Formats: sequence, structure tokens, C-alpha cells
Amino acid sequence: MSDKHPSAIVRISKSLFQLLNVSRKIIVNVVFFLVLFIFVIIFTNDEAEIIVPSKAALVLNIEGDVVEQKVEIDPLDAFLAEATDQPNDRPEVLLQDVLDAISIAKEDDRIQMIVLKLAKMSSANITKARMIAKYLQDFKTSGKKVIAVGDQFTQDQYYLASYADEIWMNPNGWLLLDGYGRYQTYVKSAFDKLAISQHIFRVGTYKSAVEPFIRDDMSQEAKEANRLWLSQLWAQYKTDVAAQREFSIDNFDESIDILLDKLEKADGKIAQYALNNHWVDQLKTHDQINETLLAMVGRNTQGNFNQIGFNQYLRASTPMVAVGGNADKVAVIVAKGTILDGEQPPGTIGGDTLAKYLKQARLNHHVKAVVLRVDSPGGSAFASDVIRHEIDLLKQAGKTVVASMGSYAASGGYWISAPADAIVASPTTITGSIGIFGFFMTFEKSLEKLGIFTDGVGTTDLAGFSIARPLNDKVAKVFQLGIERGYQDFIALVAKHRNMSLQEVDKIAQGRVWSGLQAQQLGLVDALGDLDDAISLAAELANLTNYETMLIEKVRSTEELFWQNIFTETSAFLPTRTKQTPDQLHILLNHVKQELTAVSTLNDPQGIYAKCIACELN
Repeated sequence: MSDKHPSAIVRISKSLFQLLNVSRKIIVNVVFFLVLFIFVIIFTNDEAEIIVPSKAALVLNIEGDVVEQKVEIDPLDAFLAEATDQPNDRPEVLLQDVLDAISIAKEDDRIQMIVLKLAKMSSANITKARMIAKYLQDFKTSGKKVIAVGDQFTQDQYYLASYADEIWMNPNGWLLLDGYGRYQTYVKSAFDKLAISQHIFRVGTYKSAVEPFIRDDMSQEAKEANRLWLSQLWAQYKTDVAAQREFSIDNFDESIDILLDKLEKADGKIAQYALNNHWVDQLKTHDQINETLLAMVGRNTQGNFNQIGFNQYLRASTPMVAVGGNADKVAVIVAKGTILDGEQPPGTIGGDTLAKYLKQARLNHHVKAVVLRVDSPGGSAFASDVIRHEIDLLKQAGKTVVASMGSYAASGGYWISAPADAIVASPTTITGSIGIFGFFMTFEKSLEKLGIFTDGVGTTDLAGFSIARPLNDKVAKVFQLGIERGYQDFIALVAKHRNMSLQEVDKIAQGRVWSGLQAQQLGLVDALGDLDDAISLAAELANLTNYETMLIEKVRSTEELFWQNIFTETSAFLPTRTKQTPDQLHILLNHVKQELTAVSTLNDPQGIYAKCIACELN
């Protein structure tokens, strides 16, 4: 037996080694052939060069959320997700890419018209949609048509469609406009059942960011504030659409009784109701749409109308922007996402990261003015002040700073906008929310139910602070004093830069949210306009007549750009996946997850936040 035992161990060891060796070879070979496959596709494909047809329609088929800046995703991760049929649930489209495509197409003789095909556009907050609409209107001044087609239209999609010369919808299509709402998920009772102790510190009657954790319903103050700015956005939506469709603003069926009456007259067919109500111009099936467009731009080799998609057109027509080395410049720096402490990737605002970009503008003697494009609900108060300090240094260096507010610039988003020489917002920007909060949870009661206790000694009253122990009332007062000090610093900052008294700021602060239009009336914003207007104003304030714009952002290394191009090109040859429409339960669970994530990702070193969570989720 003693002779056989070592022999068995040796055989097992050899088998394990062989298994590991074979596994290693398989992995290496898979990686090798994957890379080889990528290179073969790219360098042997005859259709690698995109040709824009001589007479074609640009199909503006936007897929995903329209954003000011994309969230950074590793290109290999994105490629593998696509290859394994696990694509990103919320793809993003850069707003500037959409604007560039429309602008180039206007001057491109090969492009005869634009076809808006928006079925896969997830969202384009009205502020961003108004920017796209402005470029569509400019496109039409060339004499070229814009046609919107779709089986159905969401509210965001329909806003853009209304700027088309004609809207064609499927006879079995769907179009109902439900206005704007702000509904949150409240979890106080759930936390009570779990015996979770919540400790909330805030200043501001209307600072409702933490309400979902301390209430089971929306407070009357929050309802009052939300109703006001939501009504402003809805009024702007109705005004814009009614002007484009040339009907009365009263044509929006906000009463369910009126809607039911019109639907009954249309025999229950939503598409017929939309036609009767002048929402759309014609009801056409897919083949009828194709045949009509065929007559307008001709036929391609696949038997469809002559066309080129948005992404292909961008790749074929990306403008070469020559930036002269010695020309005066207006630098544009995008601040998009939640404000967090430290270094953060694109799509999120890192206090240190954004400060670094502002410093680059300060040290570049060709940059005479800076436009800070803010699209943020706020976040860390500490990181916001790091950014504020760098803006002060920019101004001390004699450079003009203009804040350009996007969809929202609230709480910390307003904090970093306030020091600018001028603030430009869209009428539909969500801003204000000047208030401070802090909160954390302790689990001593939850642990007690499980028979787990914490005890010990410390040399001070502060020693042993832990989420496993109850919070001392006097320690809680320390936190509250810090929050109150933060609020005073916030309103003092606003008062200083907006030429207002502390009392005047406090009256319109208190965490209350305002629309851009209201903010201008209250003195929180200087002018109404978009990014283009902000750039022009910055140049004017800096006394520039001949200047160039430049974007200061993360610079990718040569290696990063190489692999990004490799995987992007290869993804184009993967088979198209049919995406499943998520069910309502999936949507609800994602909504709850989004609300919890909005709070859990915050990382202020002192736990003090200037953030408008309701704005971010709108």
C-alpha cells in the first residue's frame, strides 16, 4: 500500500499539470485568434471606406441617451459585451456628434434631406432636444426637407419630430403625450422593518434629496417646488411643439375625459386620433414610407431608398477642425455628471480632474476665455469647492469665465457655476437647489435582532464611532453644525458673485429647484441661451473678434486610441442583435436601483453634499 500511495499522488499531480497546461494553451490560442480575427476583418474588408451616396437621405437614427459627455467604457469590455449578446442597456450618443452631423449635412450637396428615425432614442432631455431642434431649423434654411417617420413616438422623440416638415406614422402606431412628472420611490417603512437607524442633517426647507429615506411620501414643500418647475418645462414643450405644428397650445389633451372623447371618435385607434388631432401628417406603412422616399432620393442596391445612417455619416464626414497655434481661443470644458471627490473618468465630475482641466486653460496663454458647460445635479460639497477655487484662479489670471448650463446645473452644479463672470442657461434648465445635506445609517438595532452587540471603551466621546453603534446626540449636533456652516458658505458664495445680500439669497435658496427661466427672473442666471450663445458671450466679454474654440478634455494615449479604433471597427461586423423590450417590473426595479445608486456613490470626505437627486432622475 505504501508503494502505491506515492504513485497515485504523482499521477494526480501530472493530470492536474496537464489540465492546467491545456487550459493555458486554449486561453492563449483564443486570445491570439481573436486578435487575428480583428486584424483580418479590418485590413481585408473591401468596404472599410464609407462612401456617402451622391444623392441620399441622412437617416438620423439616434440610438440611446443623448448626453453632453459619454461615460467612459473600456473598449474591450464594450466589444466583448456586444460579441456575447450583452450590449449596454443604456447606450449614449454625444450631443455634439448629432449637431455636427446636421451642420455638415446642411452644406453637403450629396445629402438631399434628413429622415428622423428616432425609435431607439431613449431620452433627450428637452434642453438637449431644443439644441438639436435649433440645428434642424437651420438645416431647413438650405431648402432641404426633414421628414420624421416612426411606428410610435415617445414624448422626447415627438418633440424632435415636430420640427420636421412632415411626420409619418404607422397606421397601427402609438402617440400619447403624458406631460412631465416627478415620482420617487420611498423606503422609510422598509428601513423601519429592517431596524435601520437613519441620521439626516440638512439645511433648506425644500432640500428634499433625502426624503425617500425619511418619509413614505413626498412632502408638501417638495410637491410645491416640483410642480412649479415641471409646469415651466411642460409649458415650454407645448409652446415649442404648437409653434412647429401650427396649432393652438390648447390642443394638448391633459384631461383624460377629452382624450377619451377623441379616442372614441377615432374608433379607439391611437394613430387615427393622432392624425385627427394634427399630431402627424400621414399614416403610412413601412413599404409606403420606403416607396415615397424612393421617389424623393432614388433607390440603393438593396431596394431601399438611397440613405446613409447617422454613425456612418459621422465617420465619413467628421470635420477637420484646424486650431491655429497662435490664435486666441475660447476653451470649452464639460462638467457632466455627479460631482465626486478626487480623480474621476469622463461622464462623472471629479473635483481634482476638472480642476486640472481648468488649470490647463489658465496656463495656456492662447486661451483668453473659458466656457464651463455644466450638466450636473451636484454632489460632493468639498469637490465643488475645489473646482470653485480653480475658477477663482482663472479669473485672477485675467481670463473670462462663462458658465453654460445644460439640462441641469443644480446644487453643486450651481456652486461651480456661481463664480463665473456670467451664467447662461436654457429656459428649461433645472437649476438652483441651493442647499446642503448629509446622512448616514447605523445598524445597531438590526444587529441586535441577530444577537450581535458592540461594546468597549474609548479615551474621548468621539472614539469608536461606528455604523454598528447608536449615534450620540451631541455627536449628531457636531454633524448638523457642519451642515449649517456649509449652507452659510454656499449662500455667501452666491451672494458675493450675484451681488445679492445673504437674506436675498436665503429667500430663493433653501434647496428650492427653479427652471432656467425662473432663475433668470430671480437673478441666479444672467441670460437665456445655449452653448453657442455662451461661447459668443465669452468672446464678447474677453473682447475677442477673431478666435477659435477648443475642447479641453481627457487626452487618450496612442495605445488607447489604437485599441478603441480596433474594437469599434470590429463591432461593426458583428451580427445585429435584437434587443428585448424590458418589462415593467424590470423598469421599476431599475428605477429603485438608480435612486439608491444616486446616493450610494457619493464620496465627499466630510459627508457633506450639495446635490439635487430629483433633478438627476427627471
